[in-house]
Amino acid sequence: MEVECYVDGILKGRASVPSGASTGTHEAVELRDGGEQWMGKGVQQAINNVNGPIREALIGINPENQSEIDNILIKLDDSENKRNLGANATLGASLSCLRASSHGNLWKRISQDRETSLPVPMMNILNGGAHAETNVDVQEFMIVPHGFDDFSEALRSGVEIYHALKSTLKQEGLLGGVGDEGGFAPNLSRNEEGLRLVNEAIVRAGYSPGKQVSIALDVAAQEFLDGTNYQFDGNRISGEELGKIYSKWLDDYPIVSIEDPFGEDDWDSWVEFTSREGHRVQIVGDDLYVTNLHRLEKGIAIGASNAILIKLNQIGTYSETMGVIEKSREAGLGTIISHRSGETSDDLIADLAVGTNSMQIKTGAPARSDRTSKYNQLLRISEKVRKYSNLF
Repeated sequence: MEVECYVDGILKGRASVPSGASTGTHEAVELRDGGEQWMGKGVQQAINNVNGPIREALIGINPENQSEIDNILIKLDDSENKRNLGANATLGASLSCLRASSHGNLWKRISQDRETSLPVPMMNILNGGAHAETNVDVQEFMIVPHGFDDFSEALRSGVEIYHALKSTLKQEGLLGGVGDEGGFAPNLSRNEEGLRLVNEAIVRAGYSPGKQVSIALDVAAQEFLDGTNYQFDGNRISGEELGKIYSKWLDDYPIVSIEDPFGEDDWDSWVEFTSREGHRVQIVGDDLYVTNLHRLEKGIAIGASNAILIKLNQIGTYSETMGVIEKSREAGLGTIISHRSGETSDDLIADLAVGTNSMQIKTGAPARSDRTSKYNQLLRISEKVRKYSNLF
């Protein structure tokens, strides 16, 4: 859904709110209508909440006062997970006001004159899991072009590798459609085949694996968790056994990041794996934390991960999102600004990644306008912000 903010009768800000296919059970509630229309996915109730109580509560508020706006939205909803108004309604209102106060320069509004840089893109070029109708368990195989001097060169390498992968898949008779985030979606004999194919595509495009371009995974293990075990590669295995598979992959492939390697409440497996492998790979909590401060605080206390994925619609307001980012940084965790599988063409997260100096962004393959809109915005920003994070 899309929300507009008018200042003195003039349209000043607009924001669209995405949706997710693979969602954590602890996320804020995305309000849907149910029933038969739109197959139950309609958002008329959320729209009514924006045009009714939210509009009435925000009329007369200065859009520069973001924390006041978000506090009003939080109190108006009066629940722990935005179930009354819907996180899609509160976030749309929050972000449209943020844009209205940015005067056309959103990343600067977010940065508040703090240090900024262009993020390293984590580009999902091979889709599986809940993002594709295939037999692949791992949800995202990503390339991470980190060994470059500027963002445009990094992006170019990603585009070339994406098309090199297409050629490889075609040669091997594996080329079919694409998944939710624009990556190719082949059926594979086992999950490790995805790593082989991506690594070969990096080489085929003329780049050096591990030096210029590395690999990242979003396993989304919650999607194949069966009770206390995981259904992986056709076998039912424990969290400990799954962790050993990841360790072997780290030995054999240039992997720099693994997201959601275990289920959202399998804290013991997270802690064990981070303790054992956190020195050589980024271990990212998405379903584990769902951009929620309370879950993040637990993860920090027990050492569950060394990085967090940030998704605005998992929590429902800009200010709450920024609070999670600040807490993560205080604890020394890496932060990755992320899209959703059900994205819109709104490019706000590109500005968010730069403005918060998060150094990493996930926004899909270099294909489909819902993904390329973010890359194009980062290219625009790169004309003013020259520093490229080169994080790995």
